[in-house]
Amino acid sequence: MAIKSLGNPYDEKTQLIHETGCSCGSCQASTAEQPEGALDDLGAQAKEQSGQNGGEIKPSRDVKLDSDFDSPDDMLDRAIENAIVRGVFNQHDPSRRRFIKLVGGSTLAGILASLLPLDKVKAAVKETRGKLEKTKLKVGFVPITCATPIIMAHPLGFYSKYGLDVDVIKTAGWAVARDKSLNGEYDASHMLTPMPLAMTMGAGSVAEPYIMPAVENINGQAIVLHNKHKDKRDPKKWKGFKFGVPFDYSMHNFLLRYYVAEHGIDPDQDIQIRVVPPPEMVANLRAGNLDGYLSPDPFNQRAVYENVGFIHILTKDIWQGHPCCAFACSQKFATDMPNTYAALFKSIVDATHYSAKSEKRAEIAKAIAPKNYLNQPEIVIKQVLTGRYVDGVEKTVHDVPDRIDFDPFPWHSMAVWILTQMKRWGYVKGDIDYKGIAEQVYVAAETGKVMKELGYEPPTKTYEKYNIMGKLFDYNKPEEYVNSFAIKRI
Repeated sequence: MAIKSLGNPYDEKTQLIHETGCSCGSCQASTAEQPEGALDDLGAQAKEQSGQNGGEIKPSRDVKLDSDFDSPDDMLDRAIENAIVRGVFNQHDPSRRRFIKLVGGSTLAGILASLLPLDKVKAAVKETRGKLEKTKLKVGFVPITCATPIIMAHPLGFYSKYGLDVDVIKTAGWAVARDKSLNGEYDASHMLTPMPLAMTMGAGSVAEPYIMPAVENINGQAIVLHNKHKDKRDPKKWKGFKFGVPFDYSMHNFLLRYYVAEHGIDPDQDIQIRVVPPPEMVANLRAGNLDGYLSPDPFNQRAVYENVGFIHILTKDIWQGHPCCAFACSQKFATDMPNTYAALFKSIVDATHYSAKSEKRAEIAKAIAPKNYLNQPEIVIKQVLTGRYVDGVEKTVHDVPDRIDFDPFPWHSMAVWILTQMKRWGYVKGDIDYKGIAEQVYVAAETGKVMKELGYEPPTKTYEKYNIMGKLFDYNKPEEYVNSFAIKRI
């Protein structure tokens, strides 16, 4: 069906089937093909019904009066209504237009709504379209609380809700998650927000286009120090320390570097930063291989639980609302399996919003604690997710509800900030198309549409400015931002 035929079926001035001035016999024929009296009688009956209802008949839902479509579903809704209206008038558009001129488009919509369950018809059509190309999927995850939506979507039924049978596979670390994604062992994966940017650019791996449809968590990390360093809370005293981060291309690495550099410590000269898989952080701290780490939870809280370390600072106090982990997949998967991708995308966005509900956090902690998921004491996970925790220094219980939070929207400005830090520390060289890469990888427009479809309200913009440790980040001036730092590798 041509787009021309998707005009508003309730508008007398809109032609649904033929162009203006069409010379075919159907368009040139007089409306006498249908007895004029019959048409007038139908119009009169409609007006009479309208009067009985105390005014013009109103449709059971809002009628769109323009041909702009916010989503493919909107376009399909319009196509269905077009087909029904054309069928009622036996594909004779002049009759439809004359009828609307007599009684009005809203009246016609009201009549149809009273005779047909239009919403059910539309739902039935949508249900039969878009058959999933693949229902059994493998999605990798690293066992940390940042992966909460990806993990809890399995036991709490979010994947099955969208017709998917997903095997969530525990993965030792980020290099493994990256490599298994690149070689096709995983259909999609839990990743760190810098990873799909780096993979698309070929930084640290072969270049392959990746997309990041959803952020998994915001906040949710901490700097932990060994208990022997309780007298060294000033970062200026950290020269010679050995720190762990889970991956080079991670917010953990970039936030740790940012934090120490703001205190005059060069992260490449004054301290050592080592890549350590999150599940091995506490053991390395206990063994003295690390003086501290900036790690995902639950391993920050686990260090306190094991009486090995203490929480020096939550990363939300470095940058409130910073992104951390994400759901990502190759552009090839999204292109080759669009219906499967859409179903997986919806399940993740839905699960992420569910995880954001504070009243659900205790339930989620219980669901993701078992051995096949996080394999951690439930009390440790609960302290992280609810924000009621002890820090290993004070005896009081802290109450920080947004210690970790969940918001799927992938802000383009977040990607630009990450790219500035990759440039600052020498992970990428040369000129960078900051906004171009951000908008290619972080598919914010798609996320916004899915959020709307699921009943959530997305932001009305994709860029915003941030204040990080008192320093303004302006996404419009990324190179100026990089060059403004006294400590950098360029």
